[in-house]
Amino acid sequence: MSEPLHEGLRLPNARFLRIGEDGLETVELAPLLAGRRVVIFAVPGAFTPTCDAAHLPSFVRTADAFRAAGVSDILCISVNDPHVMRRWGEAAGAPAAGIQMLADADASFTKAVGMAFSTPDSGYFDRSRRYAMLVEDGVVIALNVEERRGVCEISAGETLLARLSASAA
Repeated sequence: MSEPLHEGLRLPNARFLRIGEDGLETVELAPLLAGRRVVIFAVPGAFTPTCDAAHLPSFVRTADAFRAAGVSDILCISVNDPHVMRRWGEAAGAPAAGIQMLADADASFTKAVGMAFSTPDSGYFDRSRRYAMLVEDGVVIALNVEERRGVCEISAGETLLARLSASAA
């Protein structure tokens, strides 16, 4: 594991998978972040109750406001396969909102930033904790991590947007 996720951390480069127009694509994180302001949020699993009903929809709702605040991209990361991420994004309206759905299929990024957890009784192995962050030129500027499972409060799009707006004022 590299350095645990915290404000001020330069994110490690990572490779994610997604399904694009021509099929499976590998997406490098570093070029997406270089010289840009990006929102990244991570969820324990696509189509899971809180992720599906609250977390992803909160960023679909706030995508335009984030862009108005100078955010170039919004990235959703989950330890799922890229096909599941594509279907979940389509079902939730993520492509129309300009949200990129990225699969951390082997949990390598999630583990590298110290956000992996497992709850075998729930069938979760090496899943991501729920969080949202604002990243500028690869450095974490704001980080909101949920301390309790099954809730989406401080990691919601509206909460991160309010924090961004407050720091701009």
